[in-house]
Amino acid sequence: MNGGGIPWSYTRSALISGKTVFHLVGLDLRGEVVVHKKFSRKQLLHFTANLQVKLIGMEACGGSHFLGRALREQGHEVRLMPAQYVKPYVKTNKSDYIDAEAIAEAVGRPKMRFVPIKTDEQLDLQSLHRVRERWVMRRTAVINQIRGLLLERGITLRQGRGHVDAALPGILEDASAMLSGALRMLLAQLKLELDHLQMRIDEADAIIKKVAGENEACRRLVAIPGIGPVTATAIIAAIGNGAAFKKGRGFSAWLGIVPGEYTTGGKQKLLGISKRGNSYLRRLFVQGAGAVLQQRAKQSSALSAWLARLTRMAWAVLAKNEPYRPPMLVGAATA
Repeated sequence: MNGGGIPWSYTRSALISGKTVFHLVGLDLRGEVVVHKKFSRKQLLHFTANLQVKLIGMEACGGSHFLGRALREQGHEVRLMPAQYVKPYVKTNKSDYIDAEAIAEAVGRPKMRFVPIKTDEQLDLQSLHRVRERWVMRRTAVINQIRGLLLERGITLRQGRGHVDAALPGILEDASAMLSGALRMLLAQLKLELDHLQMRIDEADAIIKKVAGENEACRRLVAIPGIGPVTATAIIAAIGNGAAFKKGRGFSAWLGIVPGEYTTGGKQKLLGISKRGNSYLRRLFVQGAGAVLQQRAKQSSALSAWLARLTRMAWAVLAKNEPYRPPMLVGAATA
């Protein structure tokens, strides 16, 4: 123990990380709380630098990856957990102290799922994707506002940025369009905003393309049909080398693209696809799959044939009013 009666060594501890205040709870071999302290960030890292602890657990939240790396550099074993997996261990009402106790309890469970601590490179890529996505959403909002303002004046534009870019300059120059000077000025300003956002998105895409070309894992991902530099770098930013998942199905479940399940009494019932998981990556995969279907004639012969059979099967099930029959294995068919 130190002079203040606090043991320098115990089995495991847990941290509740905030923006400026951090709560630490330490447990002994019997699972009893032996330490409960509140720190600033600087005080916390100074305290843990002299601490001997087997395991430190934290919720995966904002700032947790930085703090996790700092604690690992001090020689501690650090594990991050999703907040929804910690919640069942909360015994009563919510407080930082109670939450820290729950984390300390959860981190020691043998089947707990953990979040890998991201590297600086992953965080850089993640930041780039988040900023780019905000620019894309703003661009969509500006396009919709332009179309809405023109629709109020009897001018209809087709959906899509390309149609707005092509038609708007002519509309602004057309004296017969019966648009007021105030509206023409607003539309011109919106066009400048749209061009500025597009320039920022193009710059982000150029950086993403450069990173994807220099990263060996990204180059392997880009070789997969439907995956481009944006999706490849987003995957690397999210899961690194994928070691957190034992099987591809685990990655699919984390993305939220497998059906939910409700099984009881030996009867299995599969539910619909939920909205859990990484919605950004899921959207990129869906868009990539759509692109592959549209360009299936350009794919490899085996993939193109499989996609063609898939679309024909969907038509046959509807048009012929027949149930789907899974294809038989060659050995089974000749037996």
